[in-house]
Amino acid sequence: MLKNYFKKINHIRFAIQLGILLIIIFSIRSCQLAGAVSGKAPIINDRLLTGERVDLKKYRGRPVLVHFWATWCPVCKLENSNIDSIAKDYPVISIAYWPESESEVKEFMQDEQLTMPVIVDSMGEWGKQYGIRGVPVSFIVDSAGNIQFSEFGYTTEMGLRLRLWWAGK
Repeated sequence: MLKNYFKKINHIRFAIQLGILLIIIFSIRSCQLAGAVSGKAPIINDRLLTGERVDLKKYRGRPVLVHFWATWCPVCKLENSNIDSIAKDYPVISIAYWPESESEVKEFMQDEQLTMPVIVDSMGEWGKQYGIRGVPVSFIVDSAGNIQFSEFGYTTEMGLRLRLWWAGK
């Protein structure tokens, strides 16, 4: 009887601790995205690492993933293969943010065998327009050019694909 009582108390204690942990996680996430842009997506029109130009407007009618990352970010490194894979099926504009040089990004892309389209935002122009406070950050822009989803931190490939699919409906 006493044993069951202590089991119940342990379960309650665990539930309370889990609740507190979730509140902390969501609070941190909320702070990280506090300054992020919402509504109409700022139009990105810039030169990719390959030299060709990319314009967010040209993707109207299709959902687009706009993804901010950095070569020095360990979470970004884990996530980059997901973004690279998605870029084979959906329009992706990835932005190497946080003063990076083109040579650093090119070397990183080559070392990691990544082929996704990349803008190097060494001046922080796009990061400021999107209100970036940390990386990685992903924005799903719908077919009308509105931000439907924004996500700070690691996101699974399946999660991003589902959001892109939903934004394309």
